[in-house]
Amino acid sequence: MVIERNEYIKQLMQKRWNGKVKIITGIRRCGKSYLLNTLFKQKLIEEGVSEDSFVELALDRKSNIKFRNPNQLYDYVIGQTKDLQKKYYVMIDEIQLSYKVKNADIDEALVPEEDKDMLFTTFYDVLNDLMSRPNLDVYVTGSNSKMLSKDIVTNFRDRGSEIKVSPLSFGEFLAFSRLEKADALEQYLMYGGMPLAVLEPNEHEKVKYLQDLFANVYMKDIVERYKLKDDVVLSALVDALSSSVGSLTNPHRLACTAASLLDKSTSDHTIKMYLDYLEDAFLFSSAKRYNVKGRKYFNTIQKYYAVDLGLRNAKLNFRRQERSHLMENMVYNELVHRGYNVDVGVVEVERNIEGKRKKCQYEIDFVVNIGNEKVYIQSALNVDTIEKKEQETFSLHNTGDFFKKIVVLDGNQKMWVDDDGVVYVGVIPFLLEDYIALR
Repeated sequence: MVIERNEYIKQLMQKRWNGKVKIITGIRRCGKSYLLNTLFKQKLIEEGVSEDSFVELALDRKSNIKFRNPNQLYDYVIGQTKDLQKKYYVMIDEIQLSYKVKNADIDEALVPEEDKDMLFTTFYDVLNDLMSRPNLDVYVTGSNSKMLSKDIVTNFRDRGSEIKVSPLSFGEFLAFSRLEKADALEQYLMYGGMPLAVLEPNEHEKVKYLQDLFANVYMKDIVERYKLKDDVVLSALVDALSSSVGSLTNPHRLACTAASLLDKSTSDHTIKMYLDYLEDAFLFSSAKRYNVKGRKYFNTIQKYYAVDLGLRNAKLNFRRQERSHLMENMVYNELVHRGYNVDVGVVEVERNIEGKRKKCQYEIDFVVNIGNEKVYIQSALNVDTIEKKEQETFSLHNTGDFFKKIVVLDGNQKMWVDDDGVVYVGVIPFLLEDYIALR
């Protein structure tokens, strides 16, 4: 059976021959290569592109190690695309594995200190040259955000077009699984959307695959890439993040948590560095706190969410299944999957407490930014009592504006609107239809 990734295929088709290099990023094993080299290629062939129009290289294969040298990579592609009257699709997997090499033709003594980068040839140089050739349409995949998405503007001079690929969304998972919606939700909350885990019918093998993937791919990748002495602190940090998805935190708090797990101290600086590594590997994503009334960001504290719940659960040996946290994480991932910019909202309200006026902070789970407009979203298991409803909507009622407000509830409830204009909808329909775009 084929797992369809129609949204991404649509994006790729729209970006064909746009004069930019298409950079497909995302966590390893989320299906980037399959998307590009199988699904997208098949779509192009269906539209009449010939098989000999494709130049494909997977840099993570042993047989292609020599092409990690950018000069050899360049020579190979040029050699395969000599017919200037013919259009070619160039597809390179795991481009971040390409290393920089010294330029033998440049006299180092003549190069100013501030320009030392020009002493080296990198894959950015290769890609900039290739995409300038009118008969080449260039696509690359990569699993490191620091080397790719964060440097697109700088290194590709606005000629890079990024497509962020996530593990399967709930909608993609549901379409493939053919389960009833409620059963699919339980499976998804437990095992997530990593394609090979989804394809595995045996639950024991799912667990084994996810645990092996975390330990032997992601953790080892980070240790090797950043030349860490060991992964003990890193592993403790991942445990801390996985146990507290959706909780406000900062490097200092995480350092304290990691220290308690390891029975030894760890510096805030080290934790901040490791957090960056985890985000660069697409294992976790951070959401900044935004003061809704003050219209400013808090820089000292934020939330972290796991990019895939199955991986998160596997790291914790499938313990600590707090449904409210898992659901919040799932809603966040869906919003990011749809391409929205998402913050964590804070509403400051002055209240009379024990006869004194005090400024109190109340949280809005998500603030979705759409141009000059916002949509506020609260994730809640239920609002089955008046007290619970008031608790979940208090922050929404105190934003001081009239932007759309949504409460996402556990289950499959149809949408309804209360007298104050707050929208309530079950998480299943929310994940399957874009209620943010609905007006």
